[in-house]
Amino acid sequence: MRFAPSATLAISGLTLIALGGCVPQNQYDDLMSAYRSKEQQLLQLQNDYTTARANEDMLRKQLAEAAADLAAAKSMVGGDRGALEELEKRYQSLLAQLGSMSPLPDSVNAVLEQLAADYPDIFEFDARLGMLRFKSDVTFDLGSAKLTSKAETVLKKFAEILNQGEARNLEVRVVGHTDNVAIRRAATAAQHPTNVHLSAHRSISVREALVNDGVGANRFMVGGYGEFRPIAENTSKGNAENRRVEVFLVPMPSGAMASGSSSSSGSGGSKPSTTTQTATGVEEANEK
Repeated sequence: MRFAPSATLAISGLTLIALGGCVPQNQYDDLMSAYRSKEQQLLQLQNDYTTARANEDMLRKQLAEAAADLAAAKSMVGGDRGALEELEKRYQSLLAQLGSMSPLPDSVNAVLEQLAADYPDIFEFDARLGMLRFKSDVTFDLGSAKLTSKAETVLKKFAEILNQGEARNLEVRVVGHTDNVAIRRAATAAQHPTNVHLSAHRSISVREALVNDGVGANRFMVGGYGEFRPIAENTSKGNAENRRVEVFLVPMPSGAMASGSSSSSGSGGSKPSTTTQTATGVEEANEK
């Protein structure tokens, strides 16, 4: 597998130190921390690869269905020309998506790219994965699942996109992540005992904001990985990158109803309560 060299290099480094004799404990701890971070980054890359493959398979299936519909329509003498042109357009759109390896229609990519350009401090958009990555430091209060007012504004605009055109048939998978700084404040721990809880509760907050803005509750999956899927080493700089909520947009499963909206969150319980804390720094500089 193409990801193996990074892990191999890290393991080789451990072997060389072992052969070279004893090293100070702090150097050993630093090396082990770096190795674990690389190992976790490998898991994230594998997850992204699996998502991309699933999206490709869905597109190929849709393409085959569109080709069959188009062939059937063309075989009909005196058929509805408007319907035939619409099928042709859909077929060409799917071909273009497959060629660019994006799981989303061009029209959806375009509006999401514009939204990301309007709010670069809040989130970034990866068309290749159909993924929006929200930055937790500006999306949430410190150590909390409470959305900031600016994040709520962006999510409201995002909900409008999800309820229009081709985006109405997309499933929304919301996944939270944190850095590896343990939760120590009693007030925070009472609401979010671990980083996994905090990441999951932040995902739920994003979901509930979108549902409250009219997106169908049946379109969502939420989850939280805590600190276990970093995209950067957990250092003073890397921690901020690891604190994030990722939203993946994928075609709804066959037979699922996607277009309905709901005024209820459908979560089976109340919204997770949060403790708002005042802070001037970032999370690694303050206890959660």
